[in-house]
Amino acid sequence: MFLNAVFSIFNNLLVILVTMKYPQLHNPINIFILNLSFSDLLMTLCGTTIVVSTNYHGYFYLGEKFCVFQGFAVNYFGIVSLWSLTMLAFERYSVVCEPVGALKLSTQRGYQGLAFIWLFCLVWAIAPLFGWSSYGPEGVQTSCSIGWEERSWSNYSYLIAYFLTCFIIPVAIIVFSYGSILQLNRKIENQGGKTNPEEERRVIVMVLFMVIAFLACWLPYTVFALIVVIKPTLYIHPLAATLPTYFAKTSPVYNPIIYIFLNKQVMT
Repeated sequence: MFLNAVFSIFNNLLVILVTMKYPQLHNPINIFILNLSFSDLLMTLCGTTIVVSTNYHGYFYLGEKFCVFQGFAVNYFGIVSLWSLTMLAFERYSVVCEPVGALKLSTQRGYQGLAFIWLFCLVWAIAPLFGWSSYGPEGVQTSCSIGWEERSWSNYSYLIAYFLTCFIIPVAIIVFSYGSILQLNRKIENQGGKTNPEEERRVIVMVLFMVIAFLACWLPYTVFALIVVIKPTLYIHPLAATLPTYFAKTSPVYNPIIYIFLNKQVMT
């Protein structure tokens, strides 16, 4: 987790500084990349860095209120990052596959998208603070998050709704958006249009990395949460219960690598 924190902070600070420094990167698409790095940085500062210390002590020694704060912060900034990836995929689809959408794409629309992301995700982050599910220690008790191990109907209903709005819908939008982009490239090629083989390979590699990284980050968390809902009596070993959140906490490391260092505009 220490190495995770170091690379997360370095990578995301680098993305933020580079994006802010160069005016040619100030466009509506990169607004979502900048927002992704900002939320990933906050997720690391409020989550991963704290877990480094609590892991060293062997338990969450900072008290119940700080545990709730960490659970809220990691949940909030985590789903902000997730929906930033989703909006980024949809905007790329709009630019490439919908010519009219490209004309409508503007900085104002980008900021409206950001407002939607932060407000929508806030609703799901504050719900456990008002009794719909809860925040508390998880797994080996050195970190805090949504109390997905809690066996109650309040928690089950929250997890099901959370699963639909913060996993199924984003996955569907991301797969549809990038799938449509690849399909359009193939269609142009089949109709005799000229495509750049090297550029096409780069796009395919980037899309594959995006989808695989997204699933690697969020699928384990989703699967464990659904297992609790489907089979409440099943015993889950604390170490196994900890792994999904650790997978989620690695996303701030590789998100900048995929979305920036595979971005031709940035690297040139």
